[in-house]
Amino acid sequence: MNDSRVDDRPGPETADAGSASELHIDQLRVDTYLERIGAPRPAQPDTENLRTLQYRHVHTVPFENLGVHLGERISLDPSSLVDKIATGRRGGICYESNGAFAALLTSLGYRVTLLSARVFLGDGFGPPFDHLALRVDASQPWLVDVGFGRQIEFPLRLDDRGEQRGPGGVFRIEDTPEGDLDVYRDGALQYRVESRPRALSDFASACQWHTTAPEAHFTQSLICSLPTESGRVTLSGRKLLITEGEAQKQVDLPDESVIAAYHDHFGITLDRIPELTPSGQGDAA
Repeated sequence: MNDSRVDDRPGPETADAGSASELHIDQLRVDTYLERIGAPRPAQPDTENLRTLQYRHVHTVPFENLGVHLGERISLDPSSLVDKIATGRRGGICYESNGAFAALLTSLGYRVTLLSARVFLGDGFGPPFDHLALRVDASQPWLVDVGFGRQIEFPLRLDDRGEQRGPGGVFRIEDTPEGDLDVYRDGALQYRVESRPRALSDFASACQWHTTAPEAHFTQSLICSLPTESGRVTLSGRKLLITEGEAQKQVDLPDESVIAAYHDHFGITLDRIPELTPSGQGDAA
């Protein structure tokens, strides 16, 4: 890798004295989480194990907003986030997936810092706390993100300004004049991440807006998506899209097949079909 600015400084201090301890979960939850993603307990909190954990998480835990349309409320409590994913065998949006993964990594001995990011919307950036990403220090500083739409399958070096290639694309991180970092995938700007440490509670207001405001993207769309070994499977409302290499197949599912599709493709068991609220404008792309 091309390290244009090697950062050999210690990782950032946590947002407050309790922010690291607030992410700890009990060992039973750790074991359940590892079983959920099919990953062995790492012998040590190093980079190789971090890569394995991230890859297994991304390929097991879908990016989904079904709870928004099932009347569920997100509690930014590490144990609740982990229980939804590990015991409930569900997925989530960024606050849920990255929040739970931060709790798992912290409890396995990794040094984790929560970071606020602003998603690039094509004509500008969203507001602060628009997205939750992670800094993980394991001999080198890494950007870890298991909760951003087309999930990032491997950690990205925070001190590398060259191309970083993985199964999900070619990534690049650039410095901004303000001291933030811009993250690109395949040449397209994805989001701008701050370096200031945050606590989970800092994201509460943004999380509530994204999951309740009528004008928010997640209240106007239904999405459940997961990368596969050969592509990706996405269920958007009743539209099932399966990508394998360069080939795509789209199927409009009848009502009686939707719940089975959630189970068969994502391992999610539901007792009713998630439905858009009257303010919803259509399915997610």
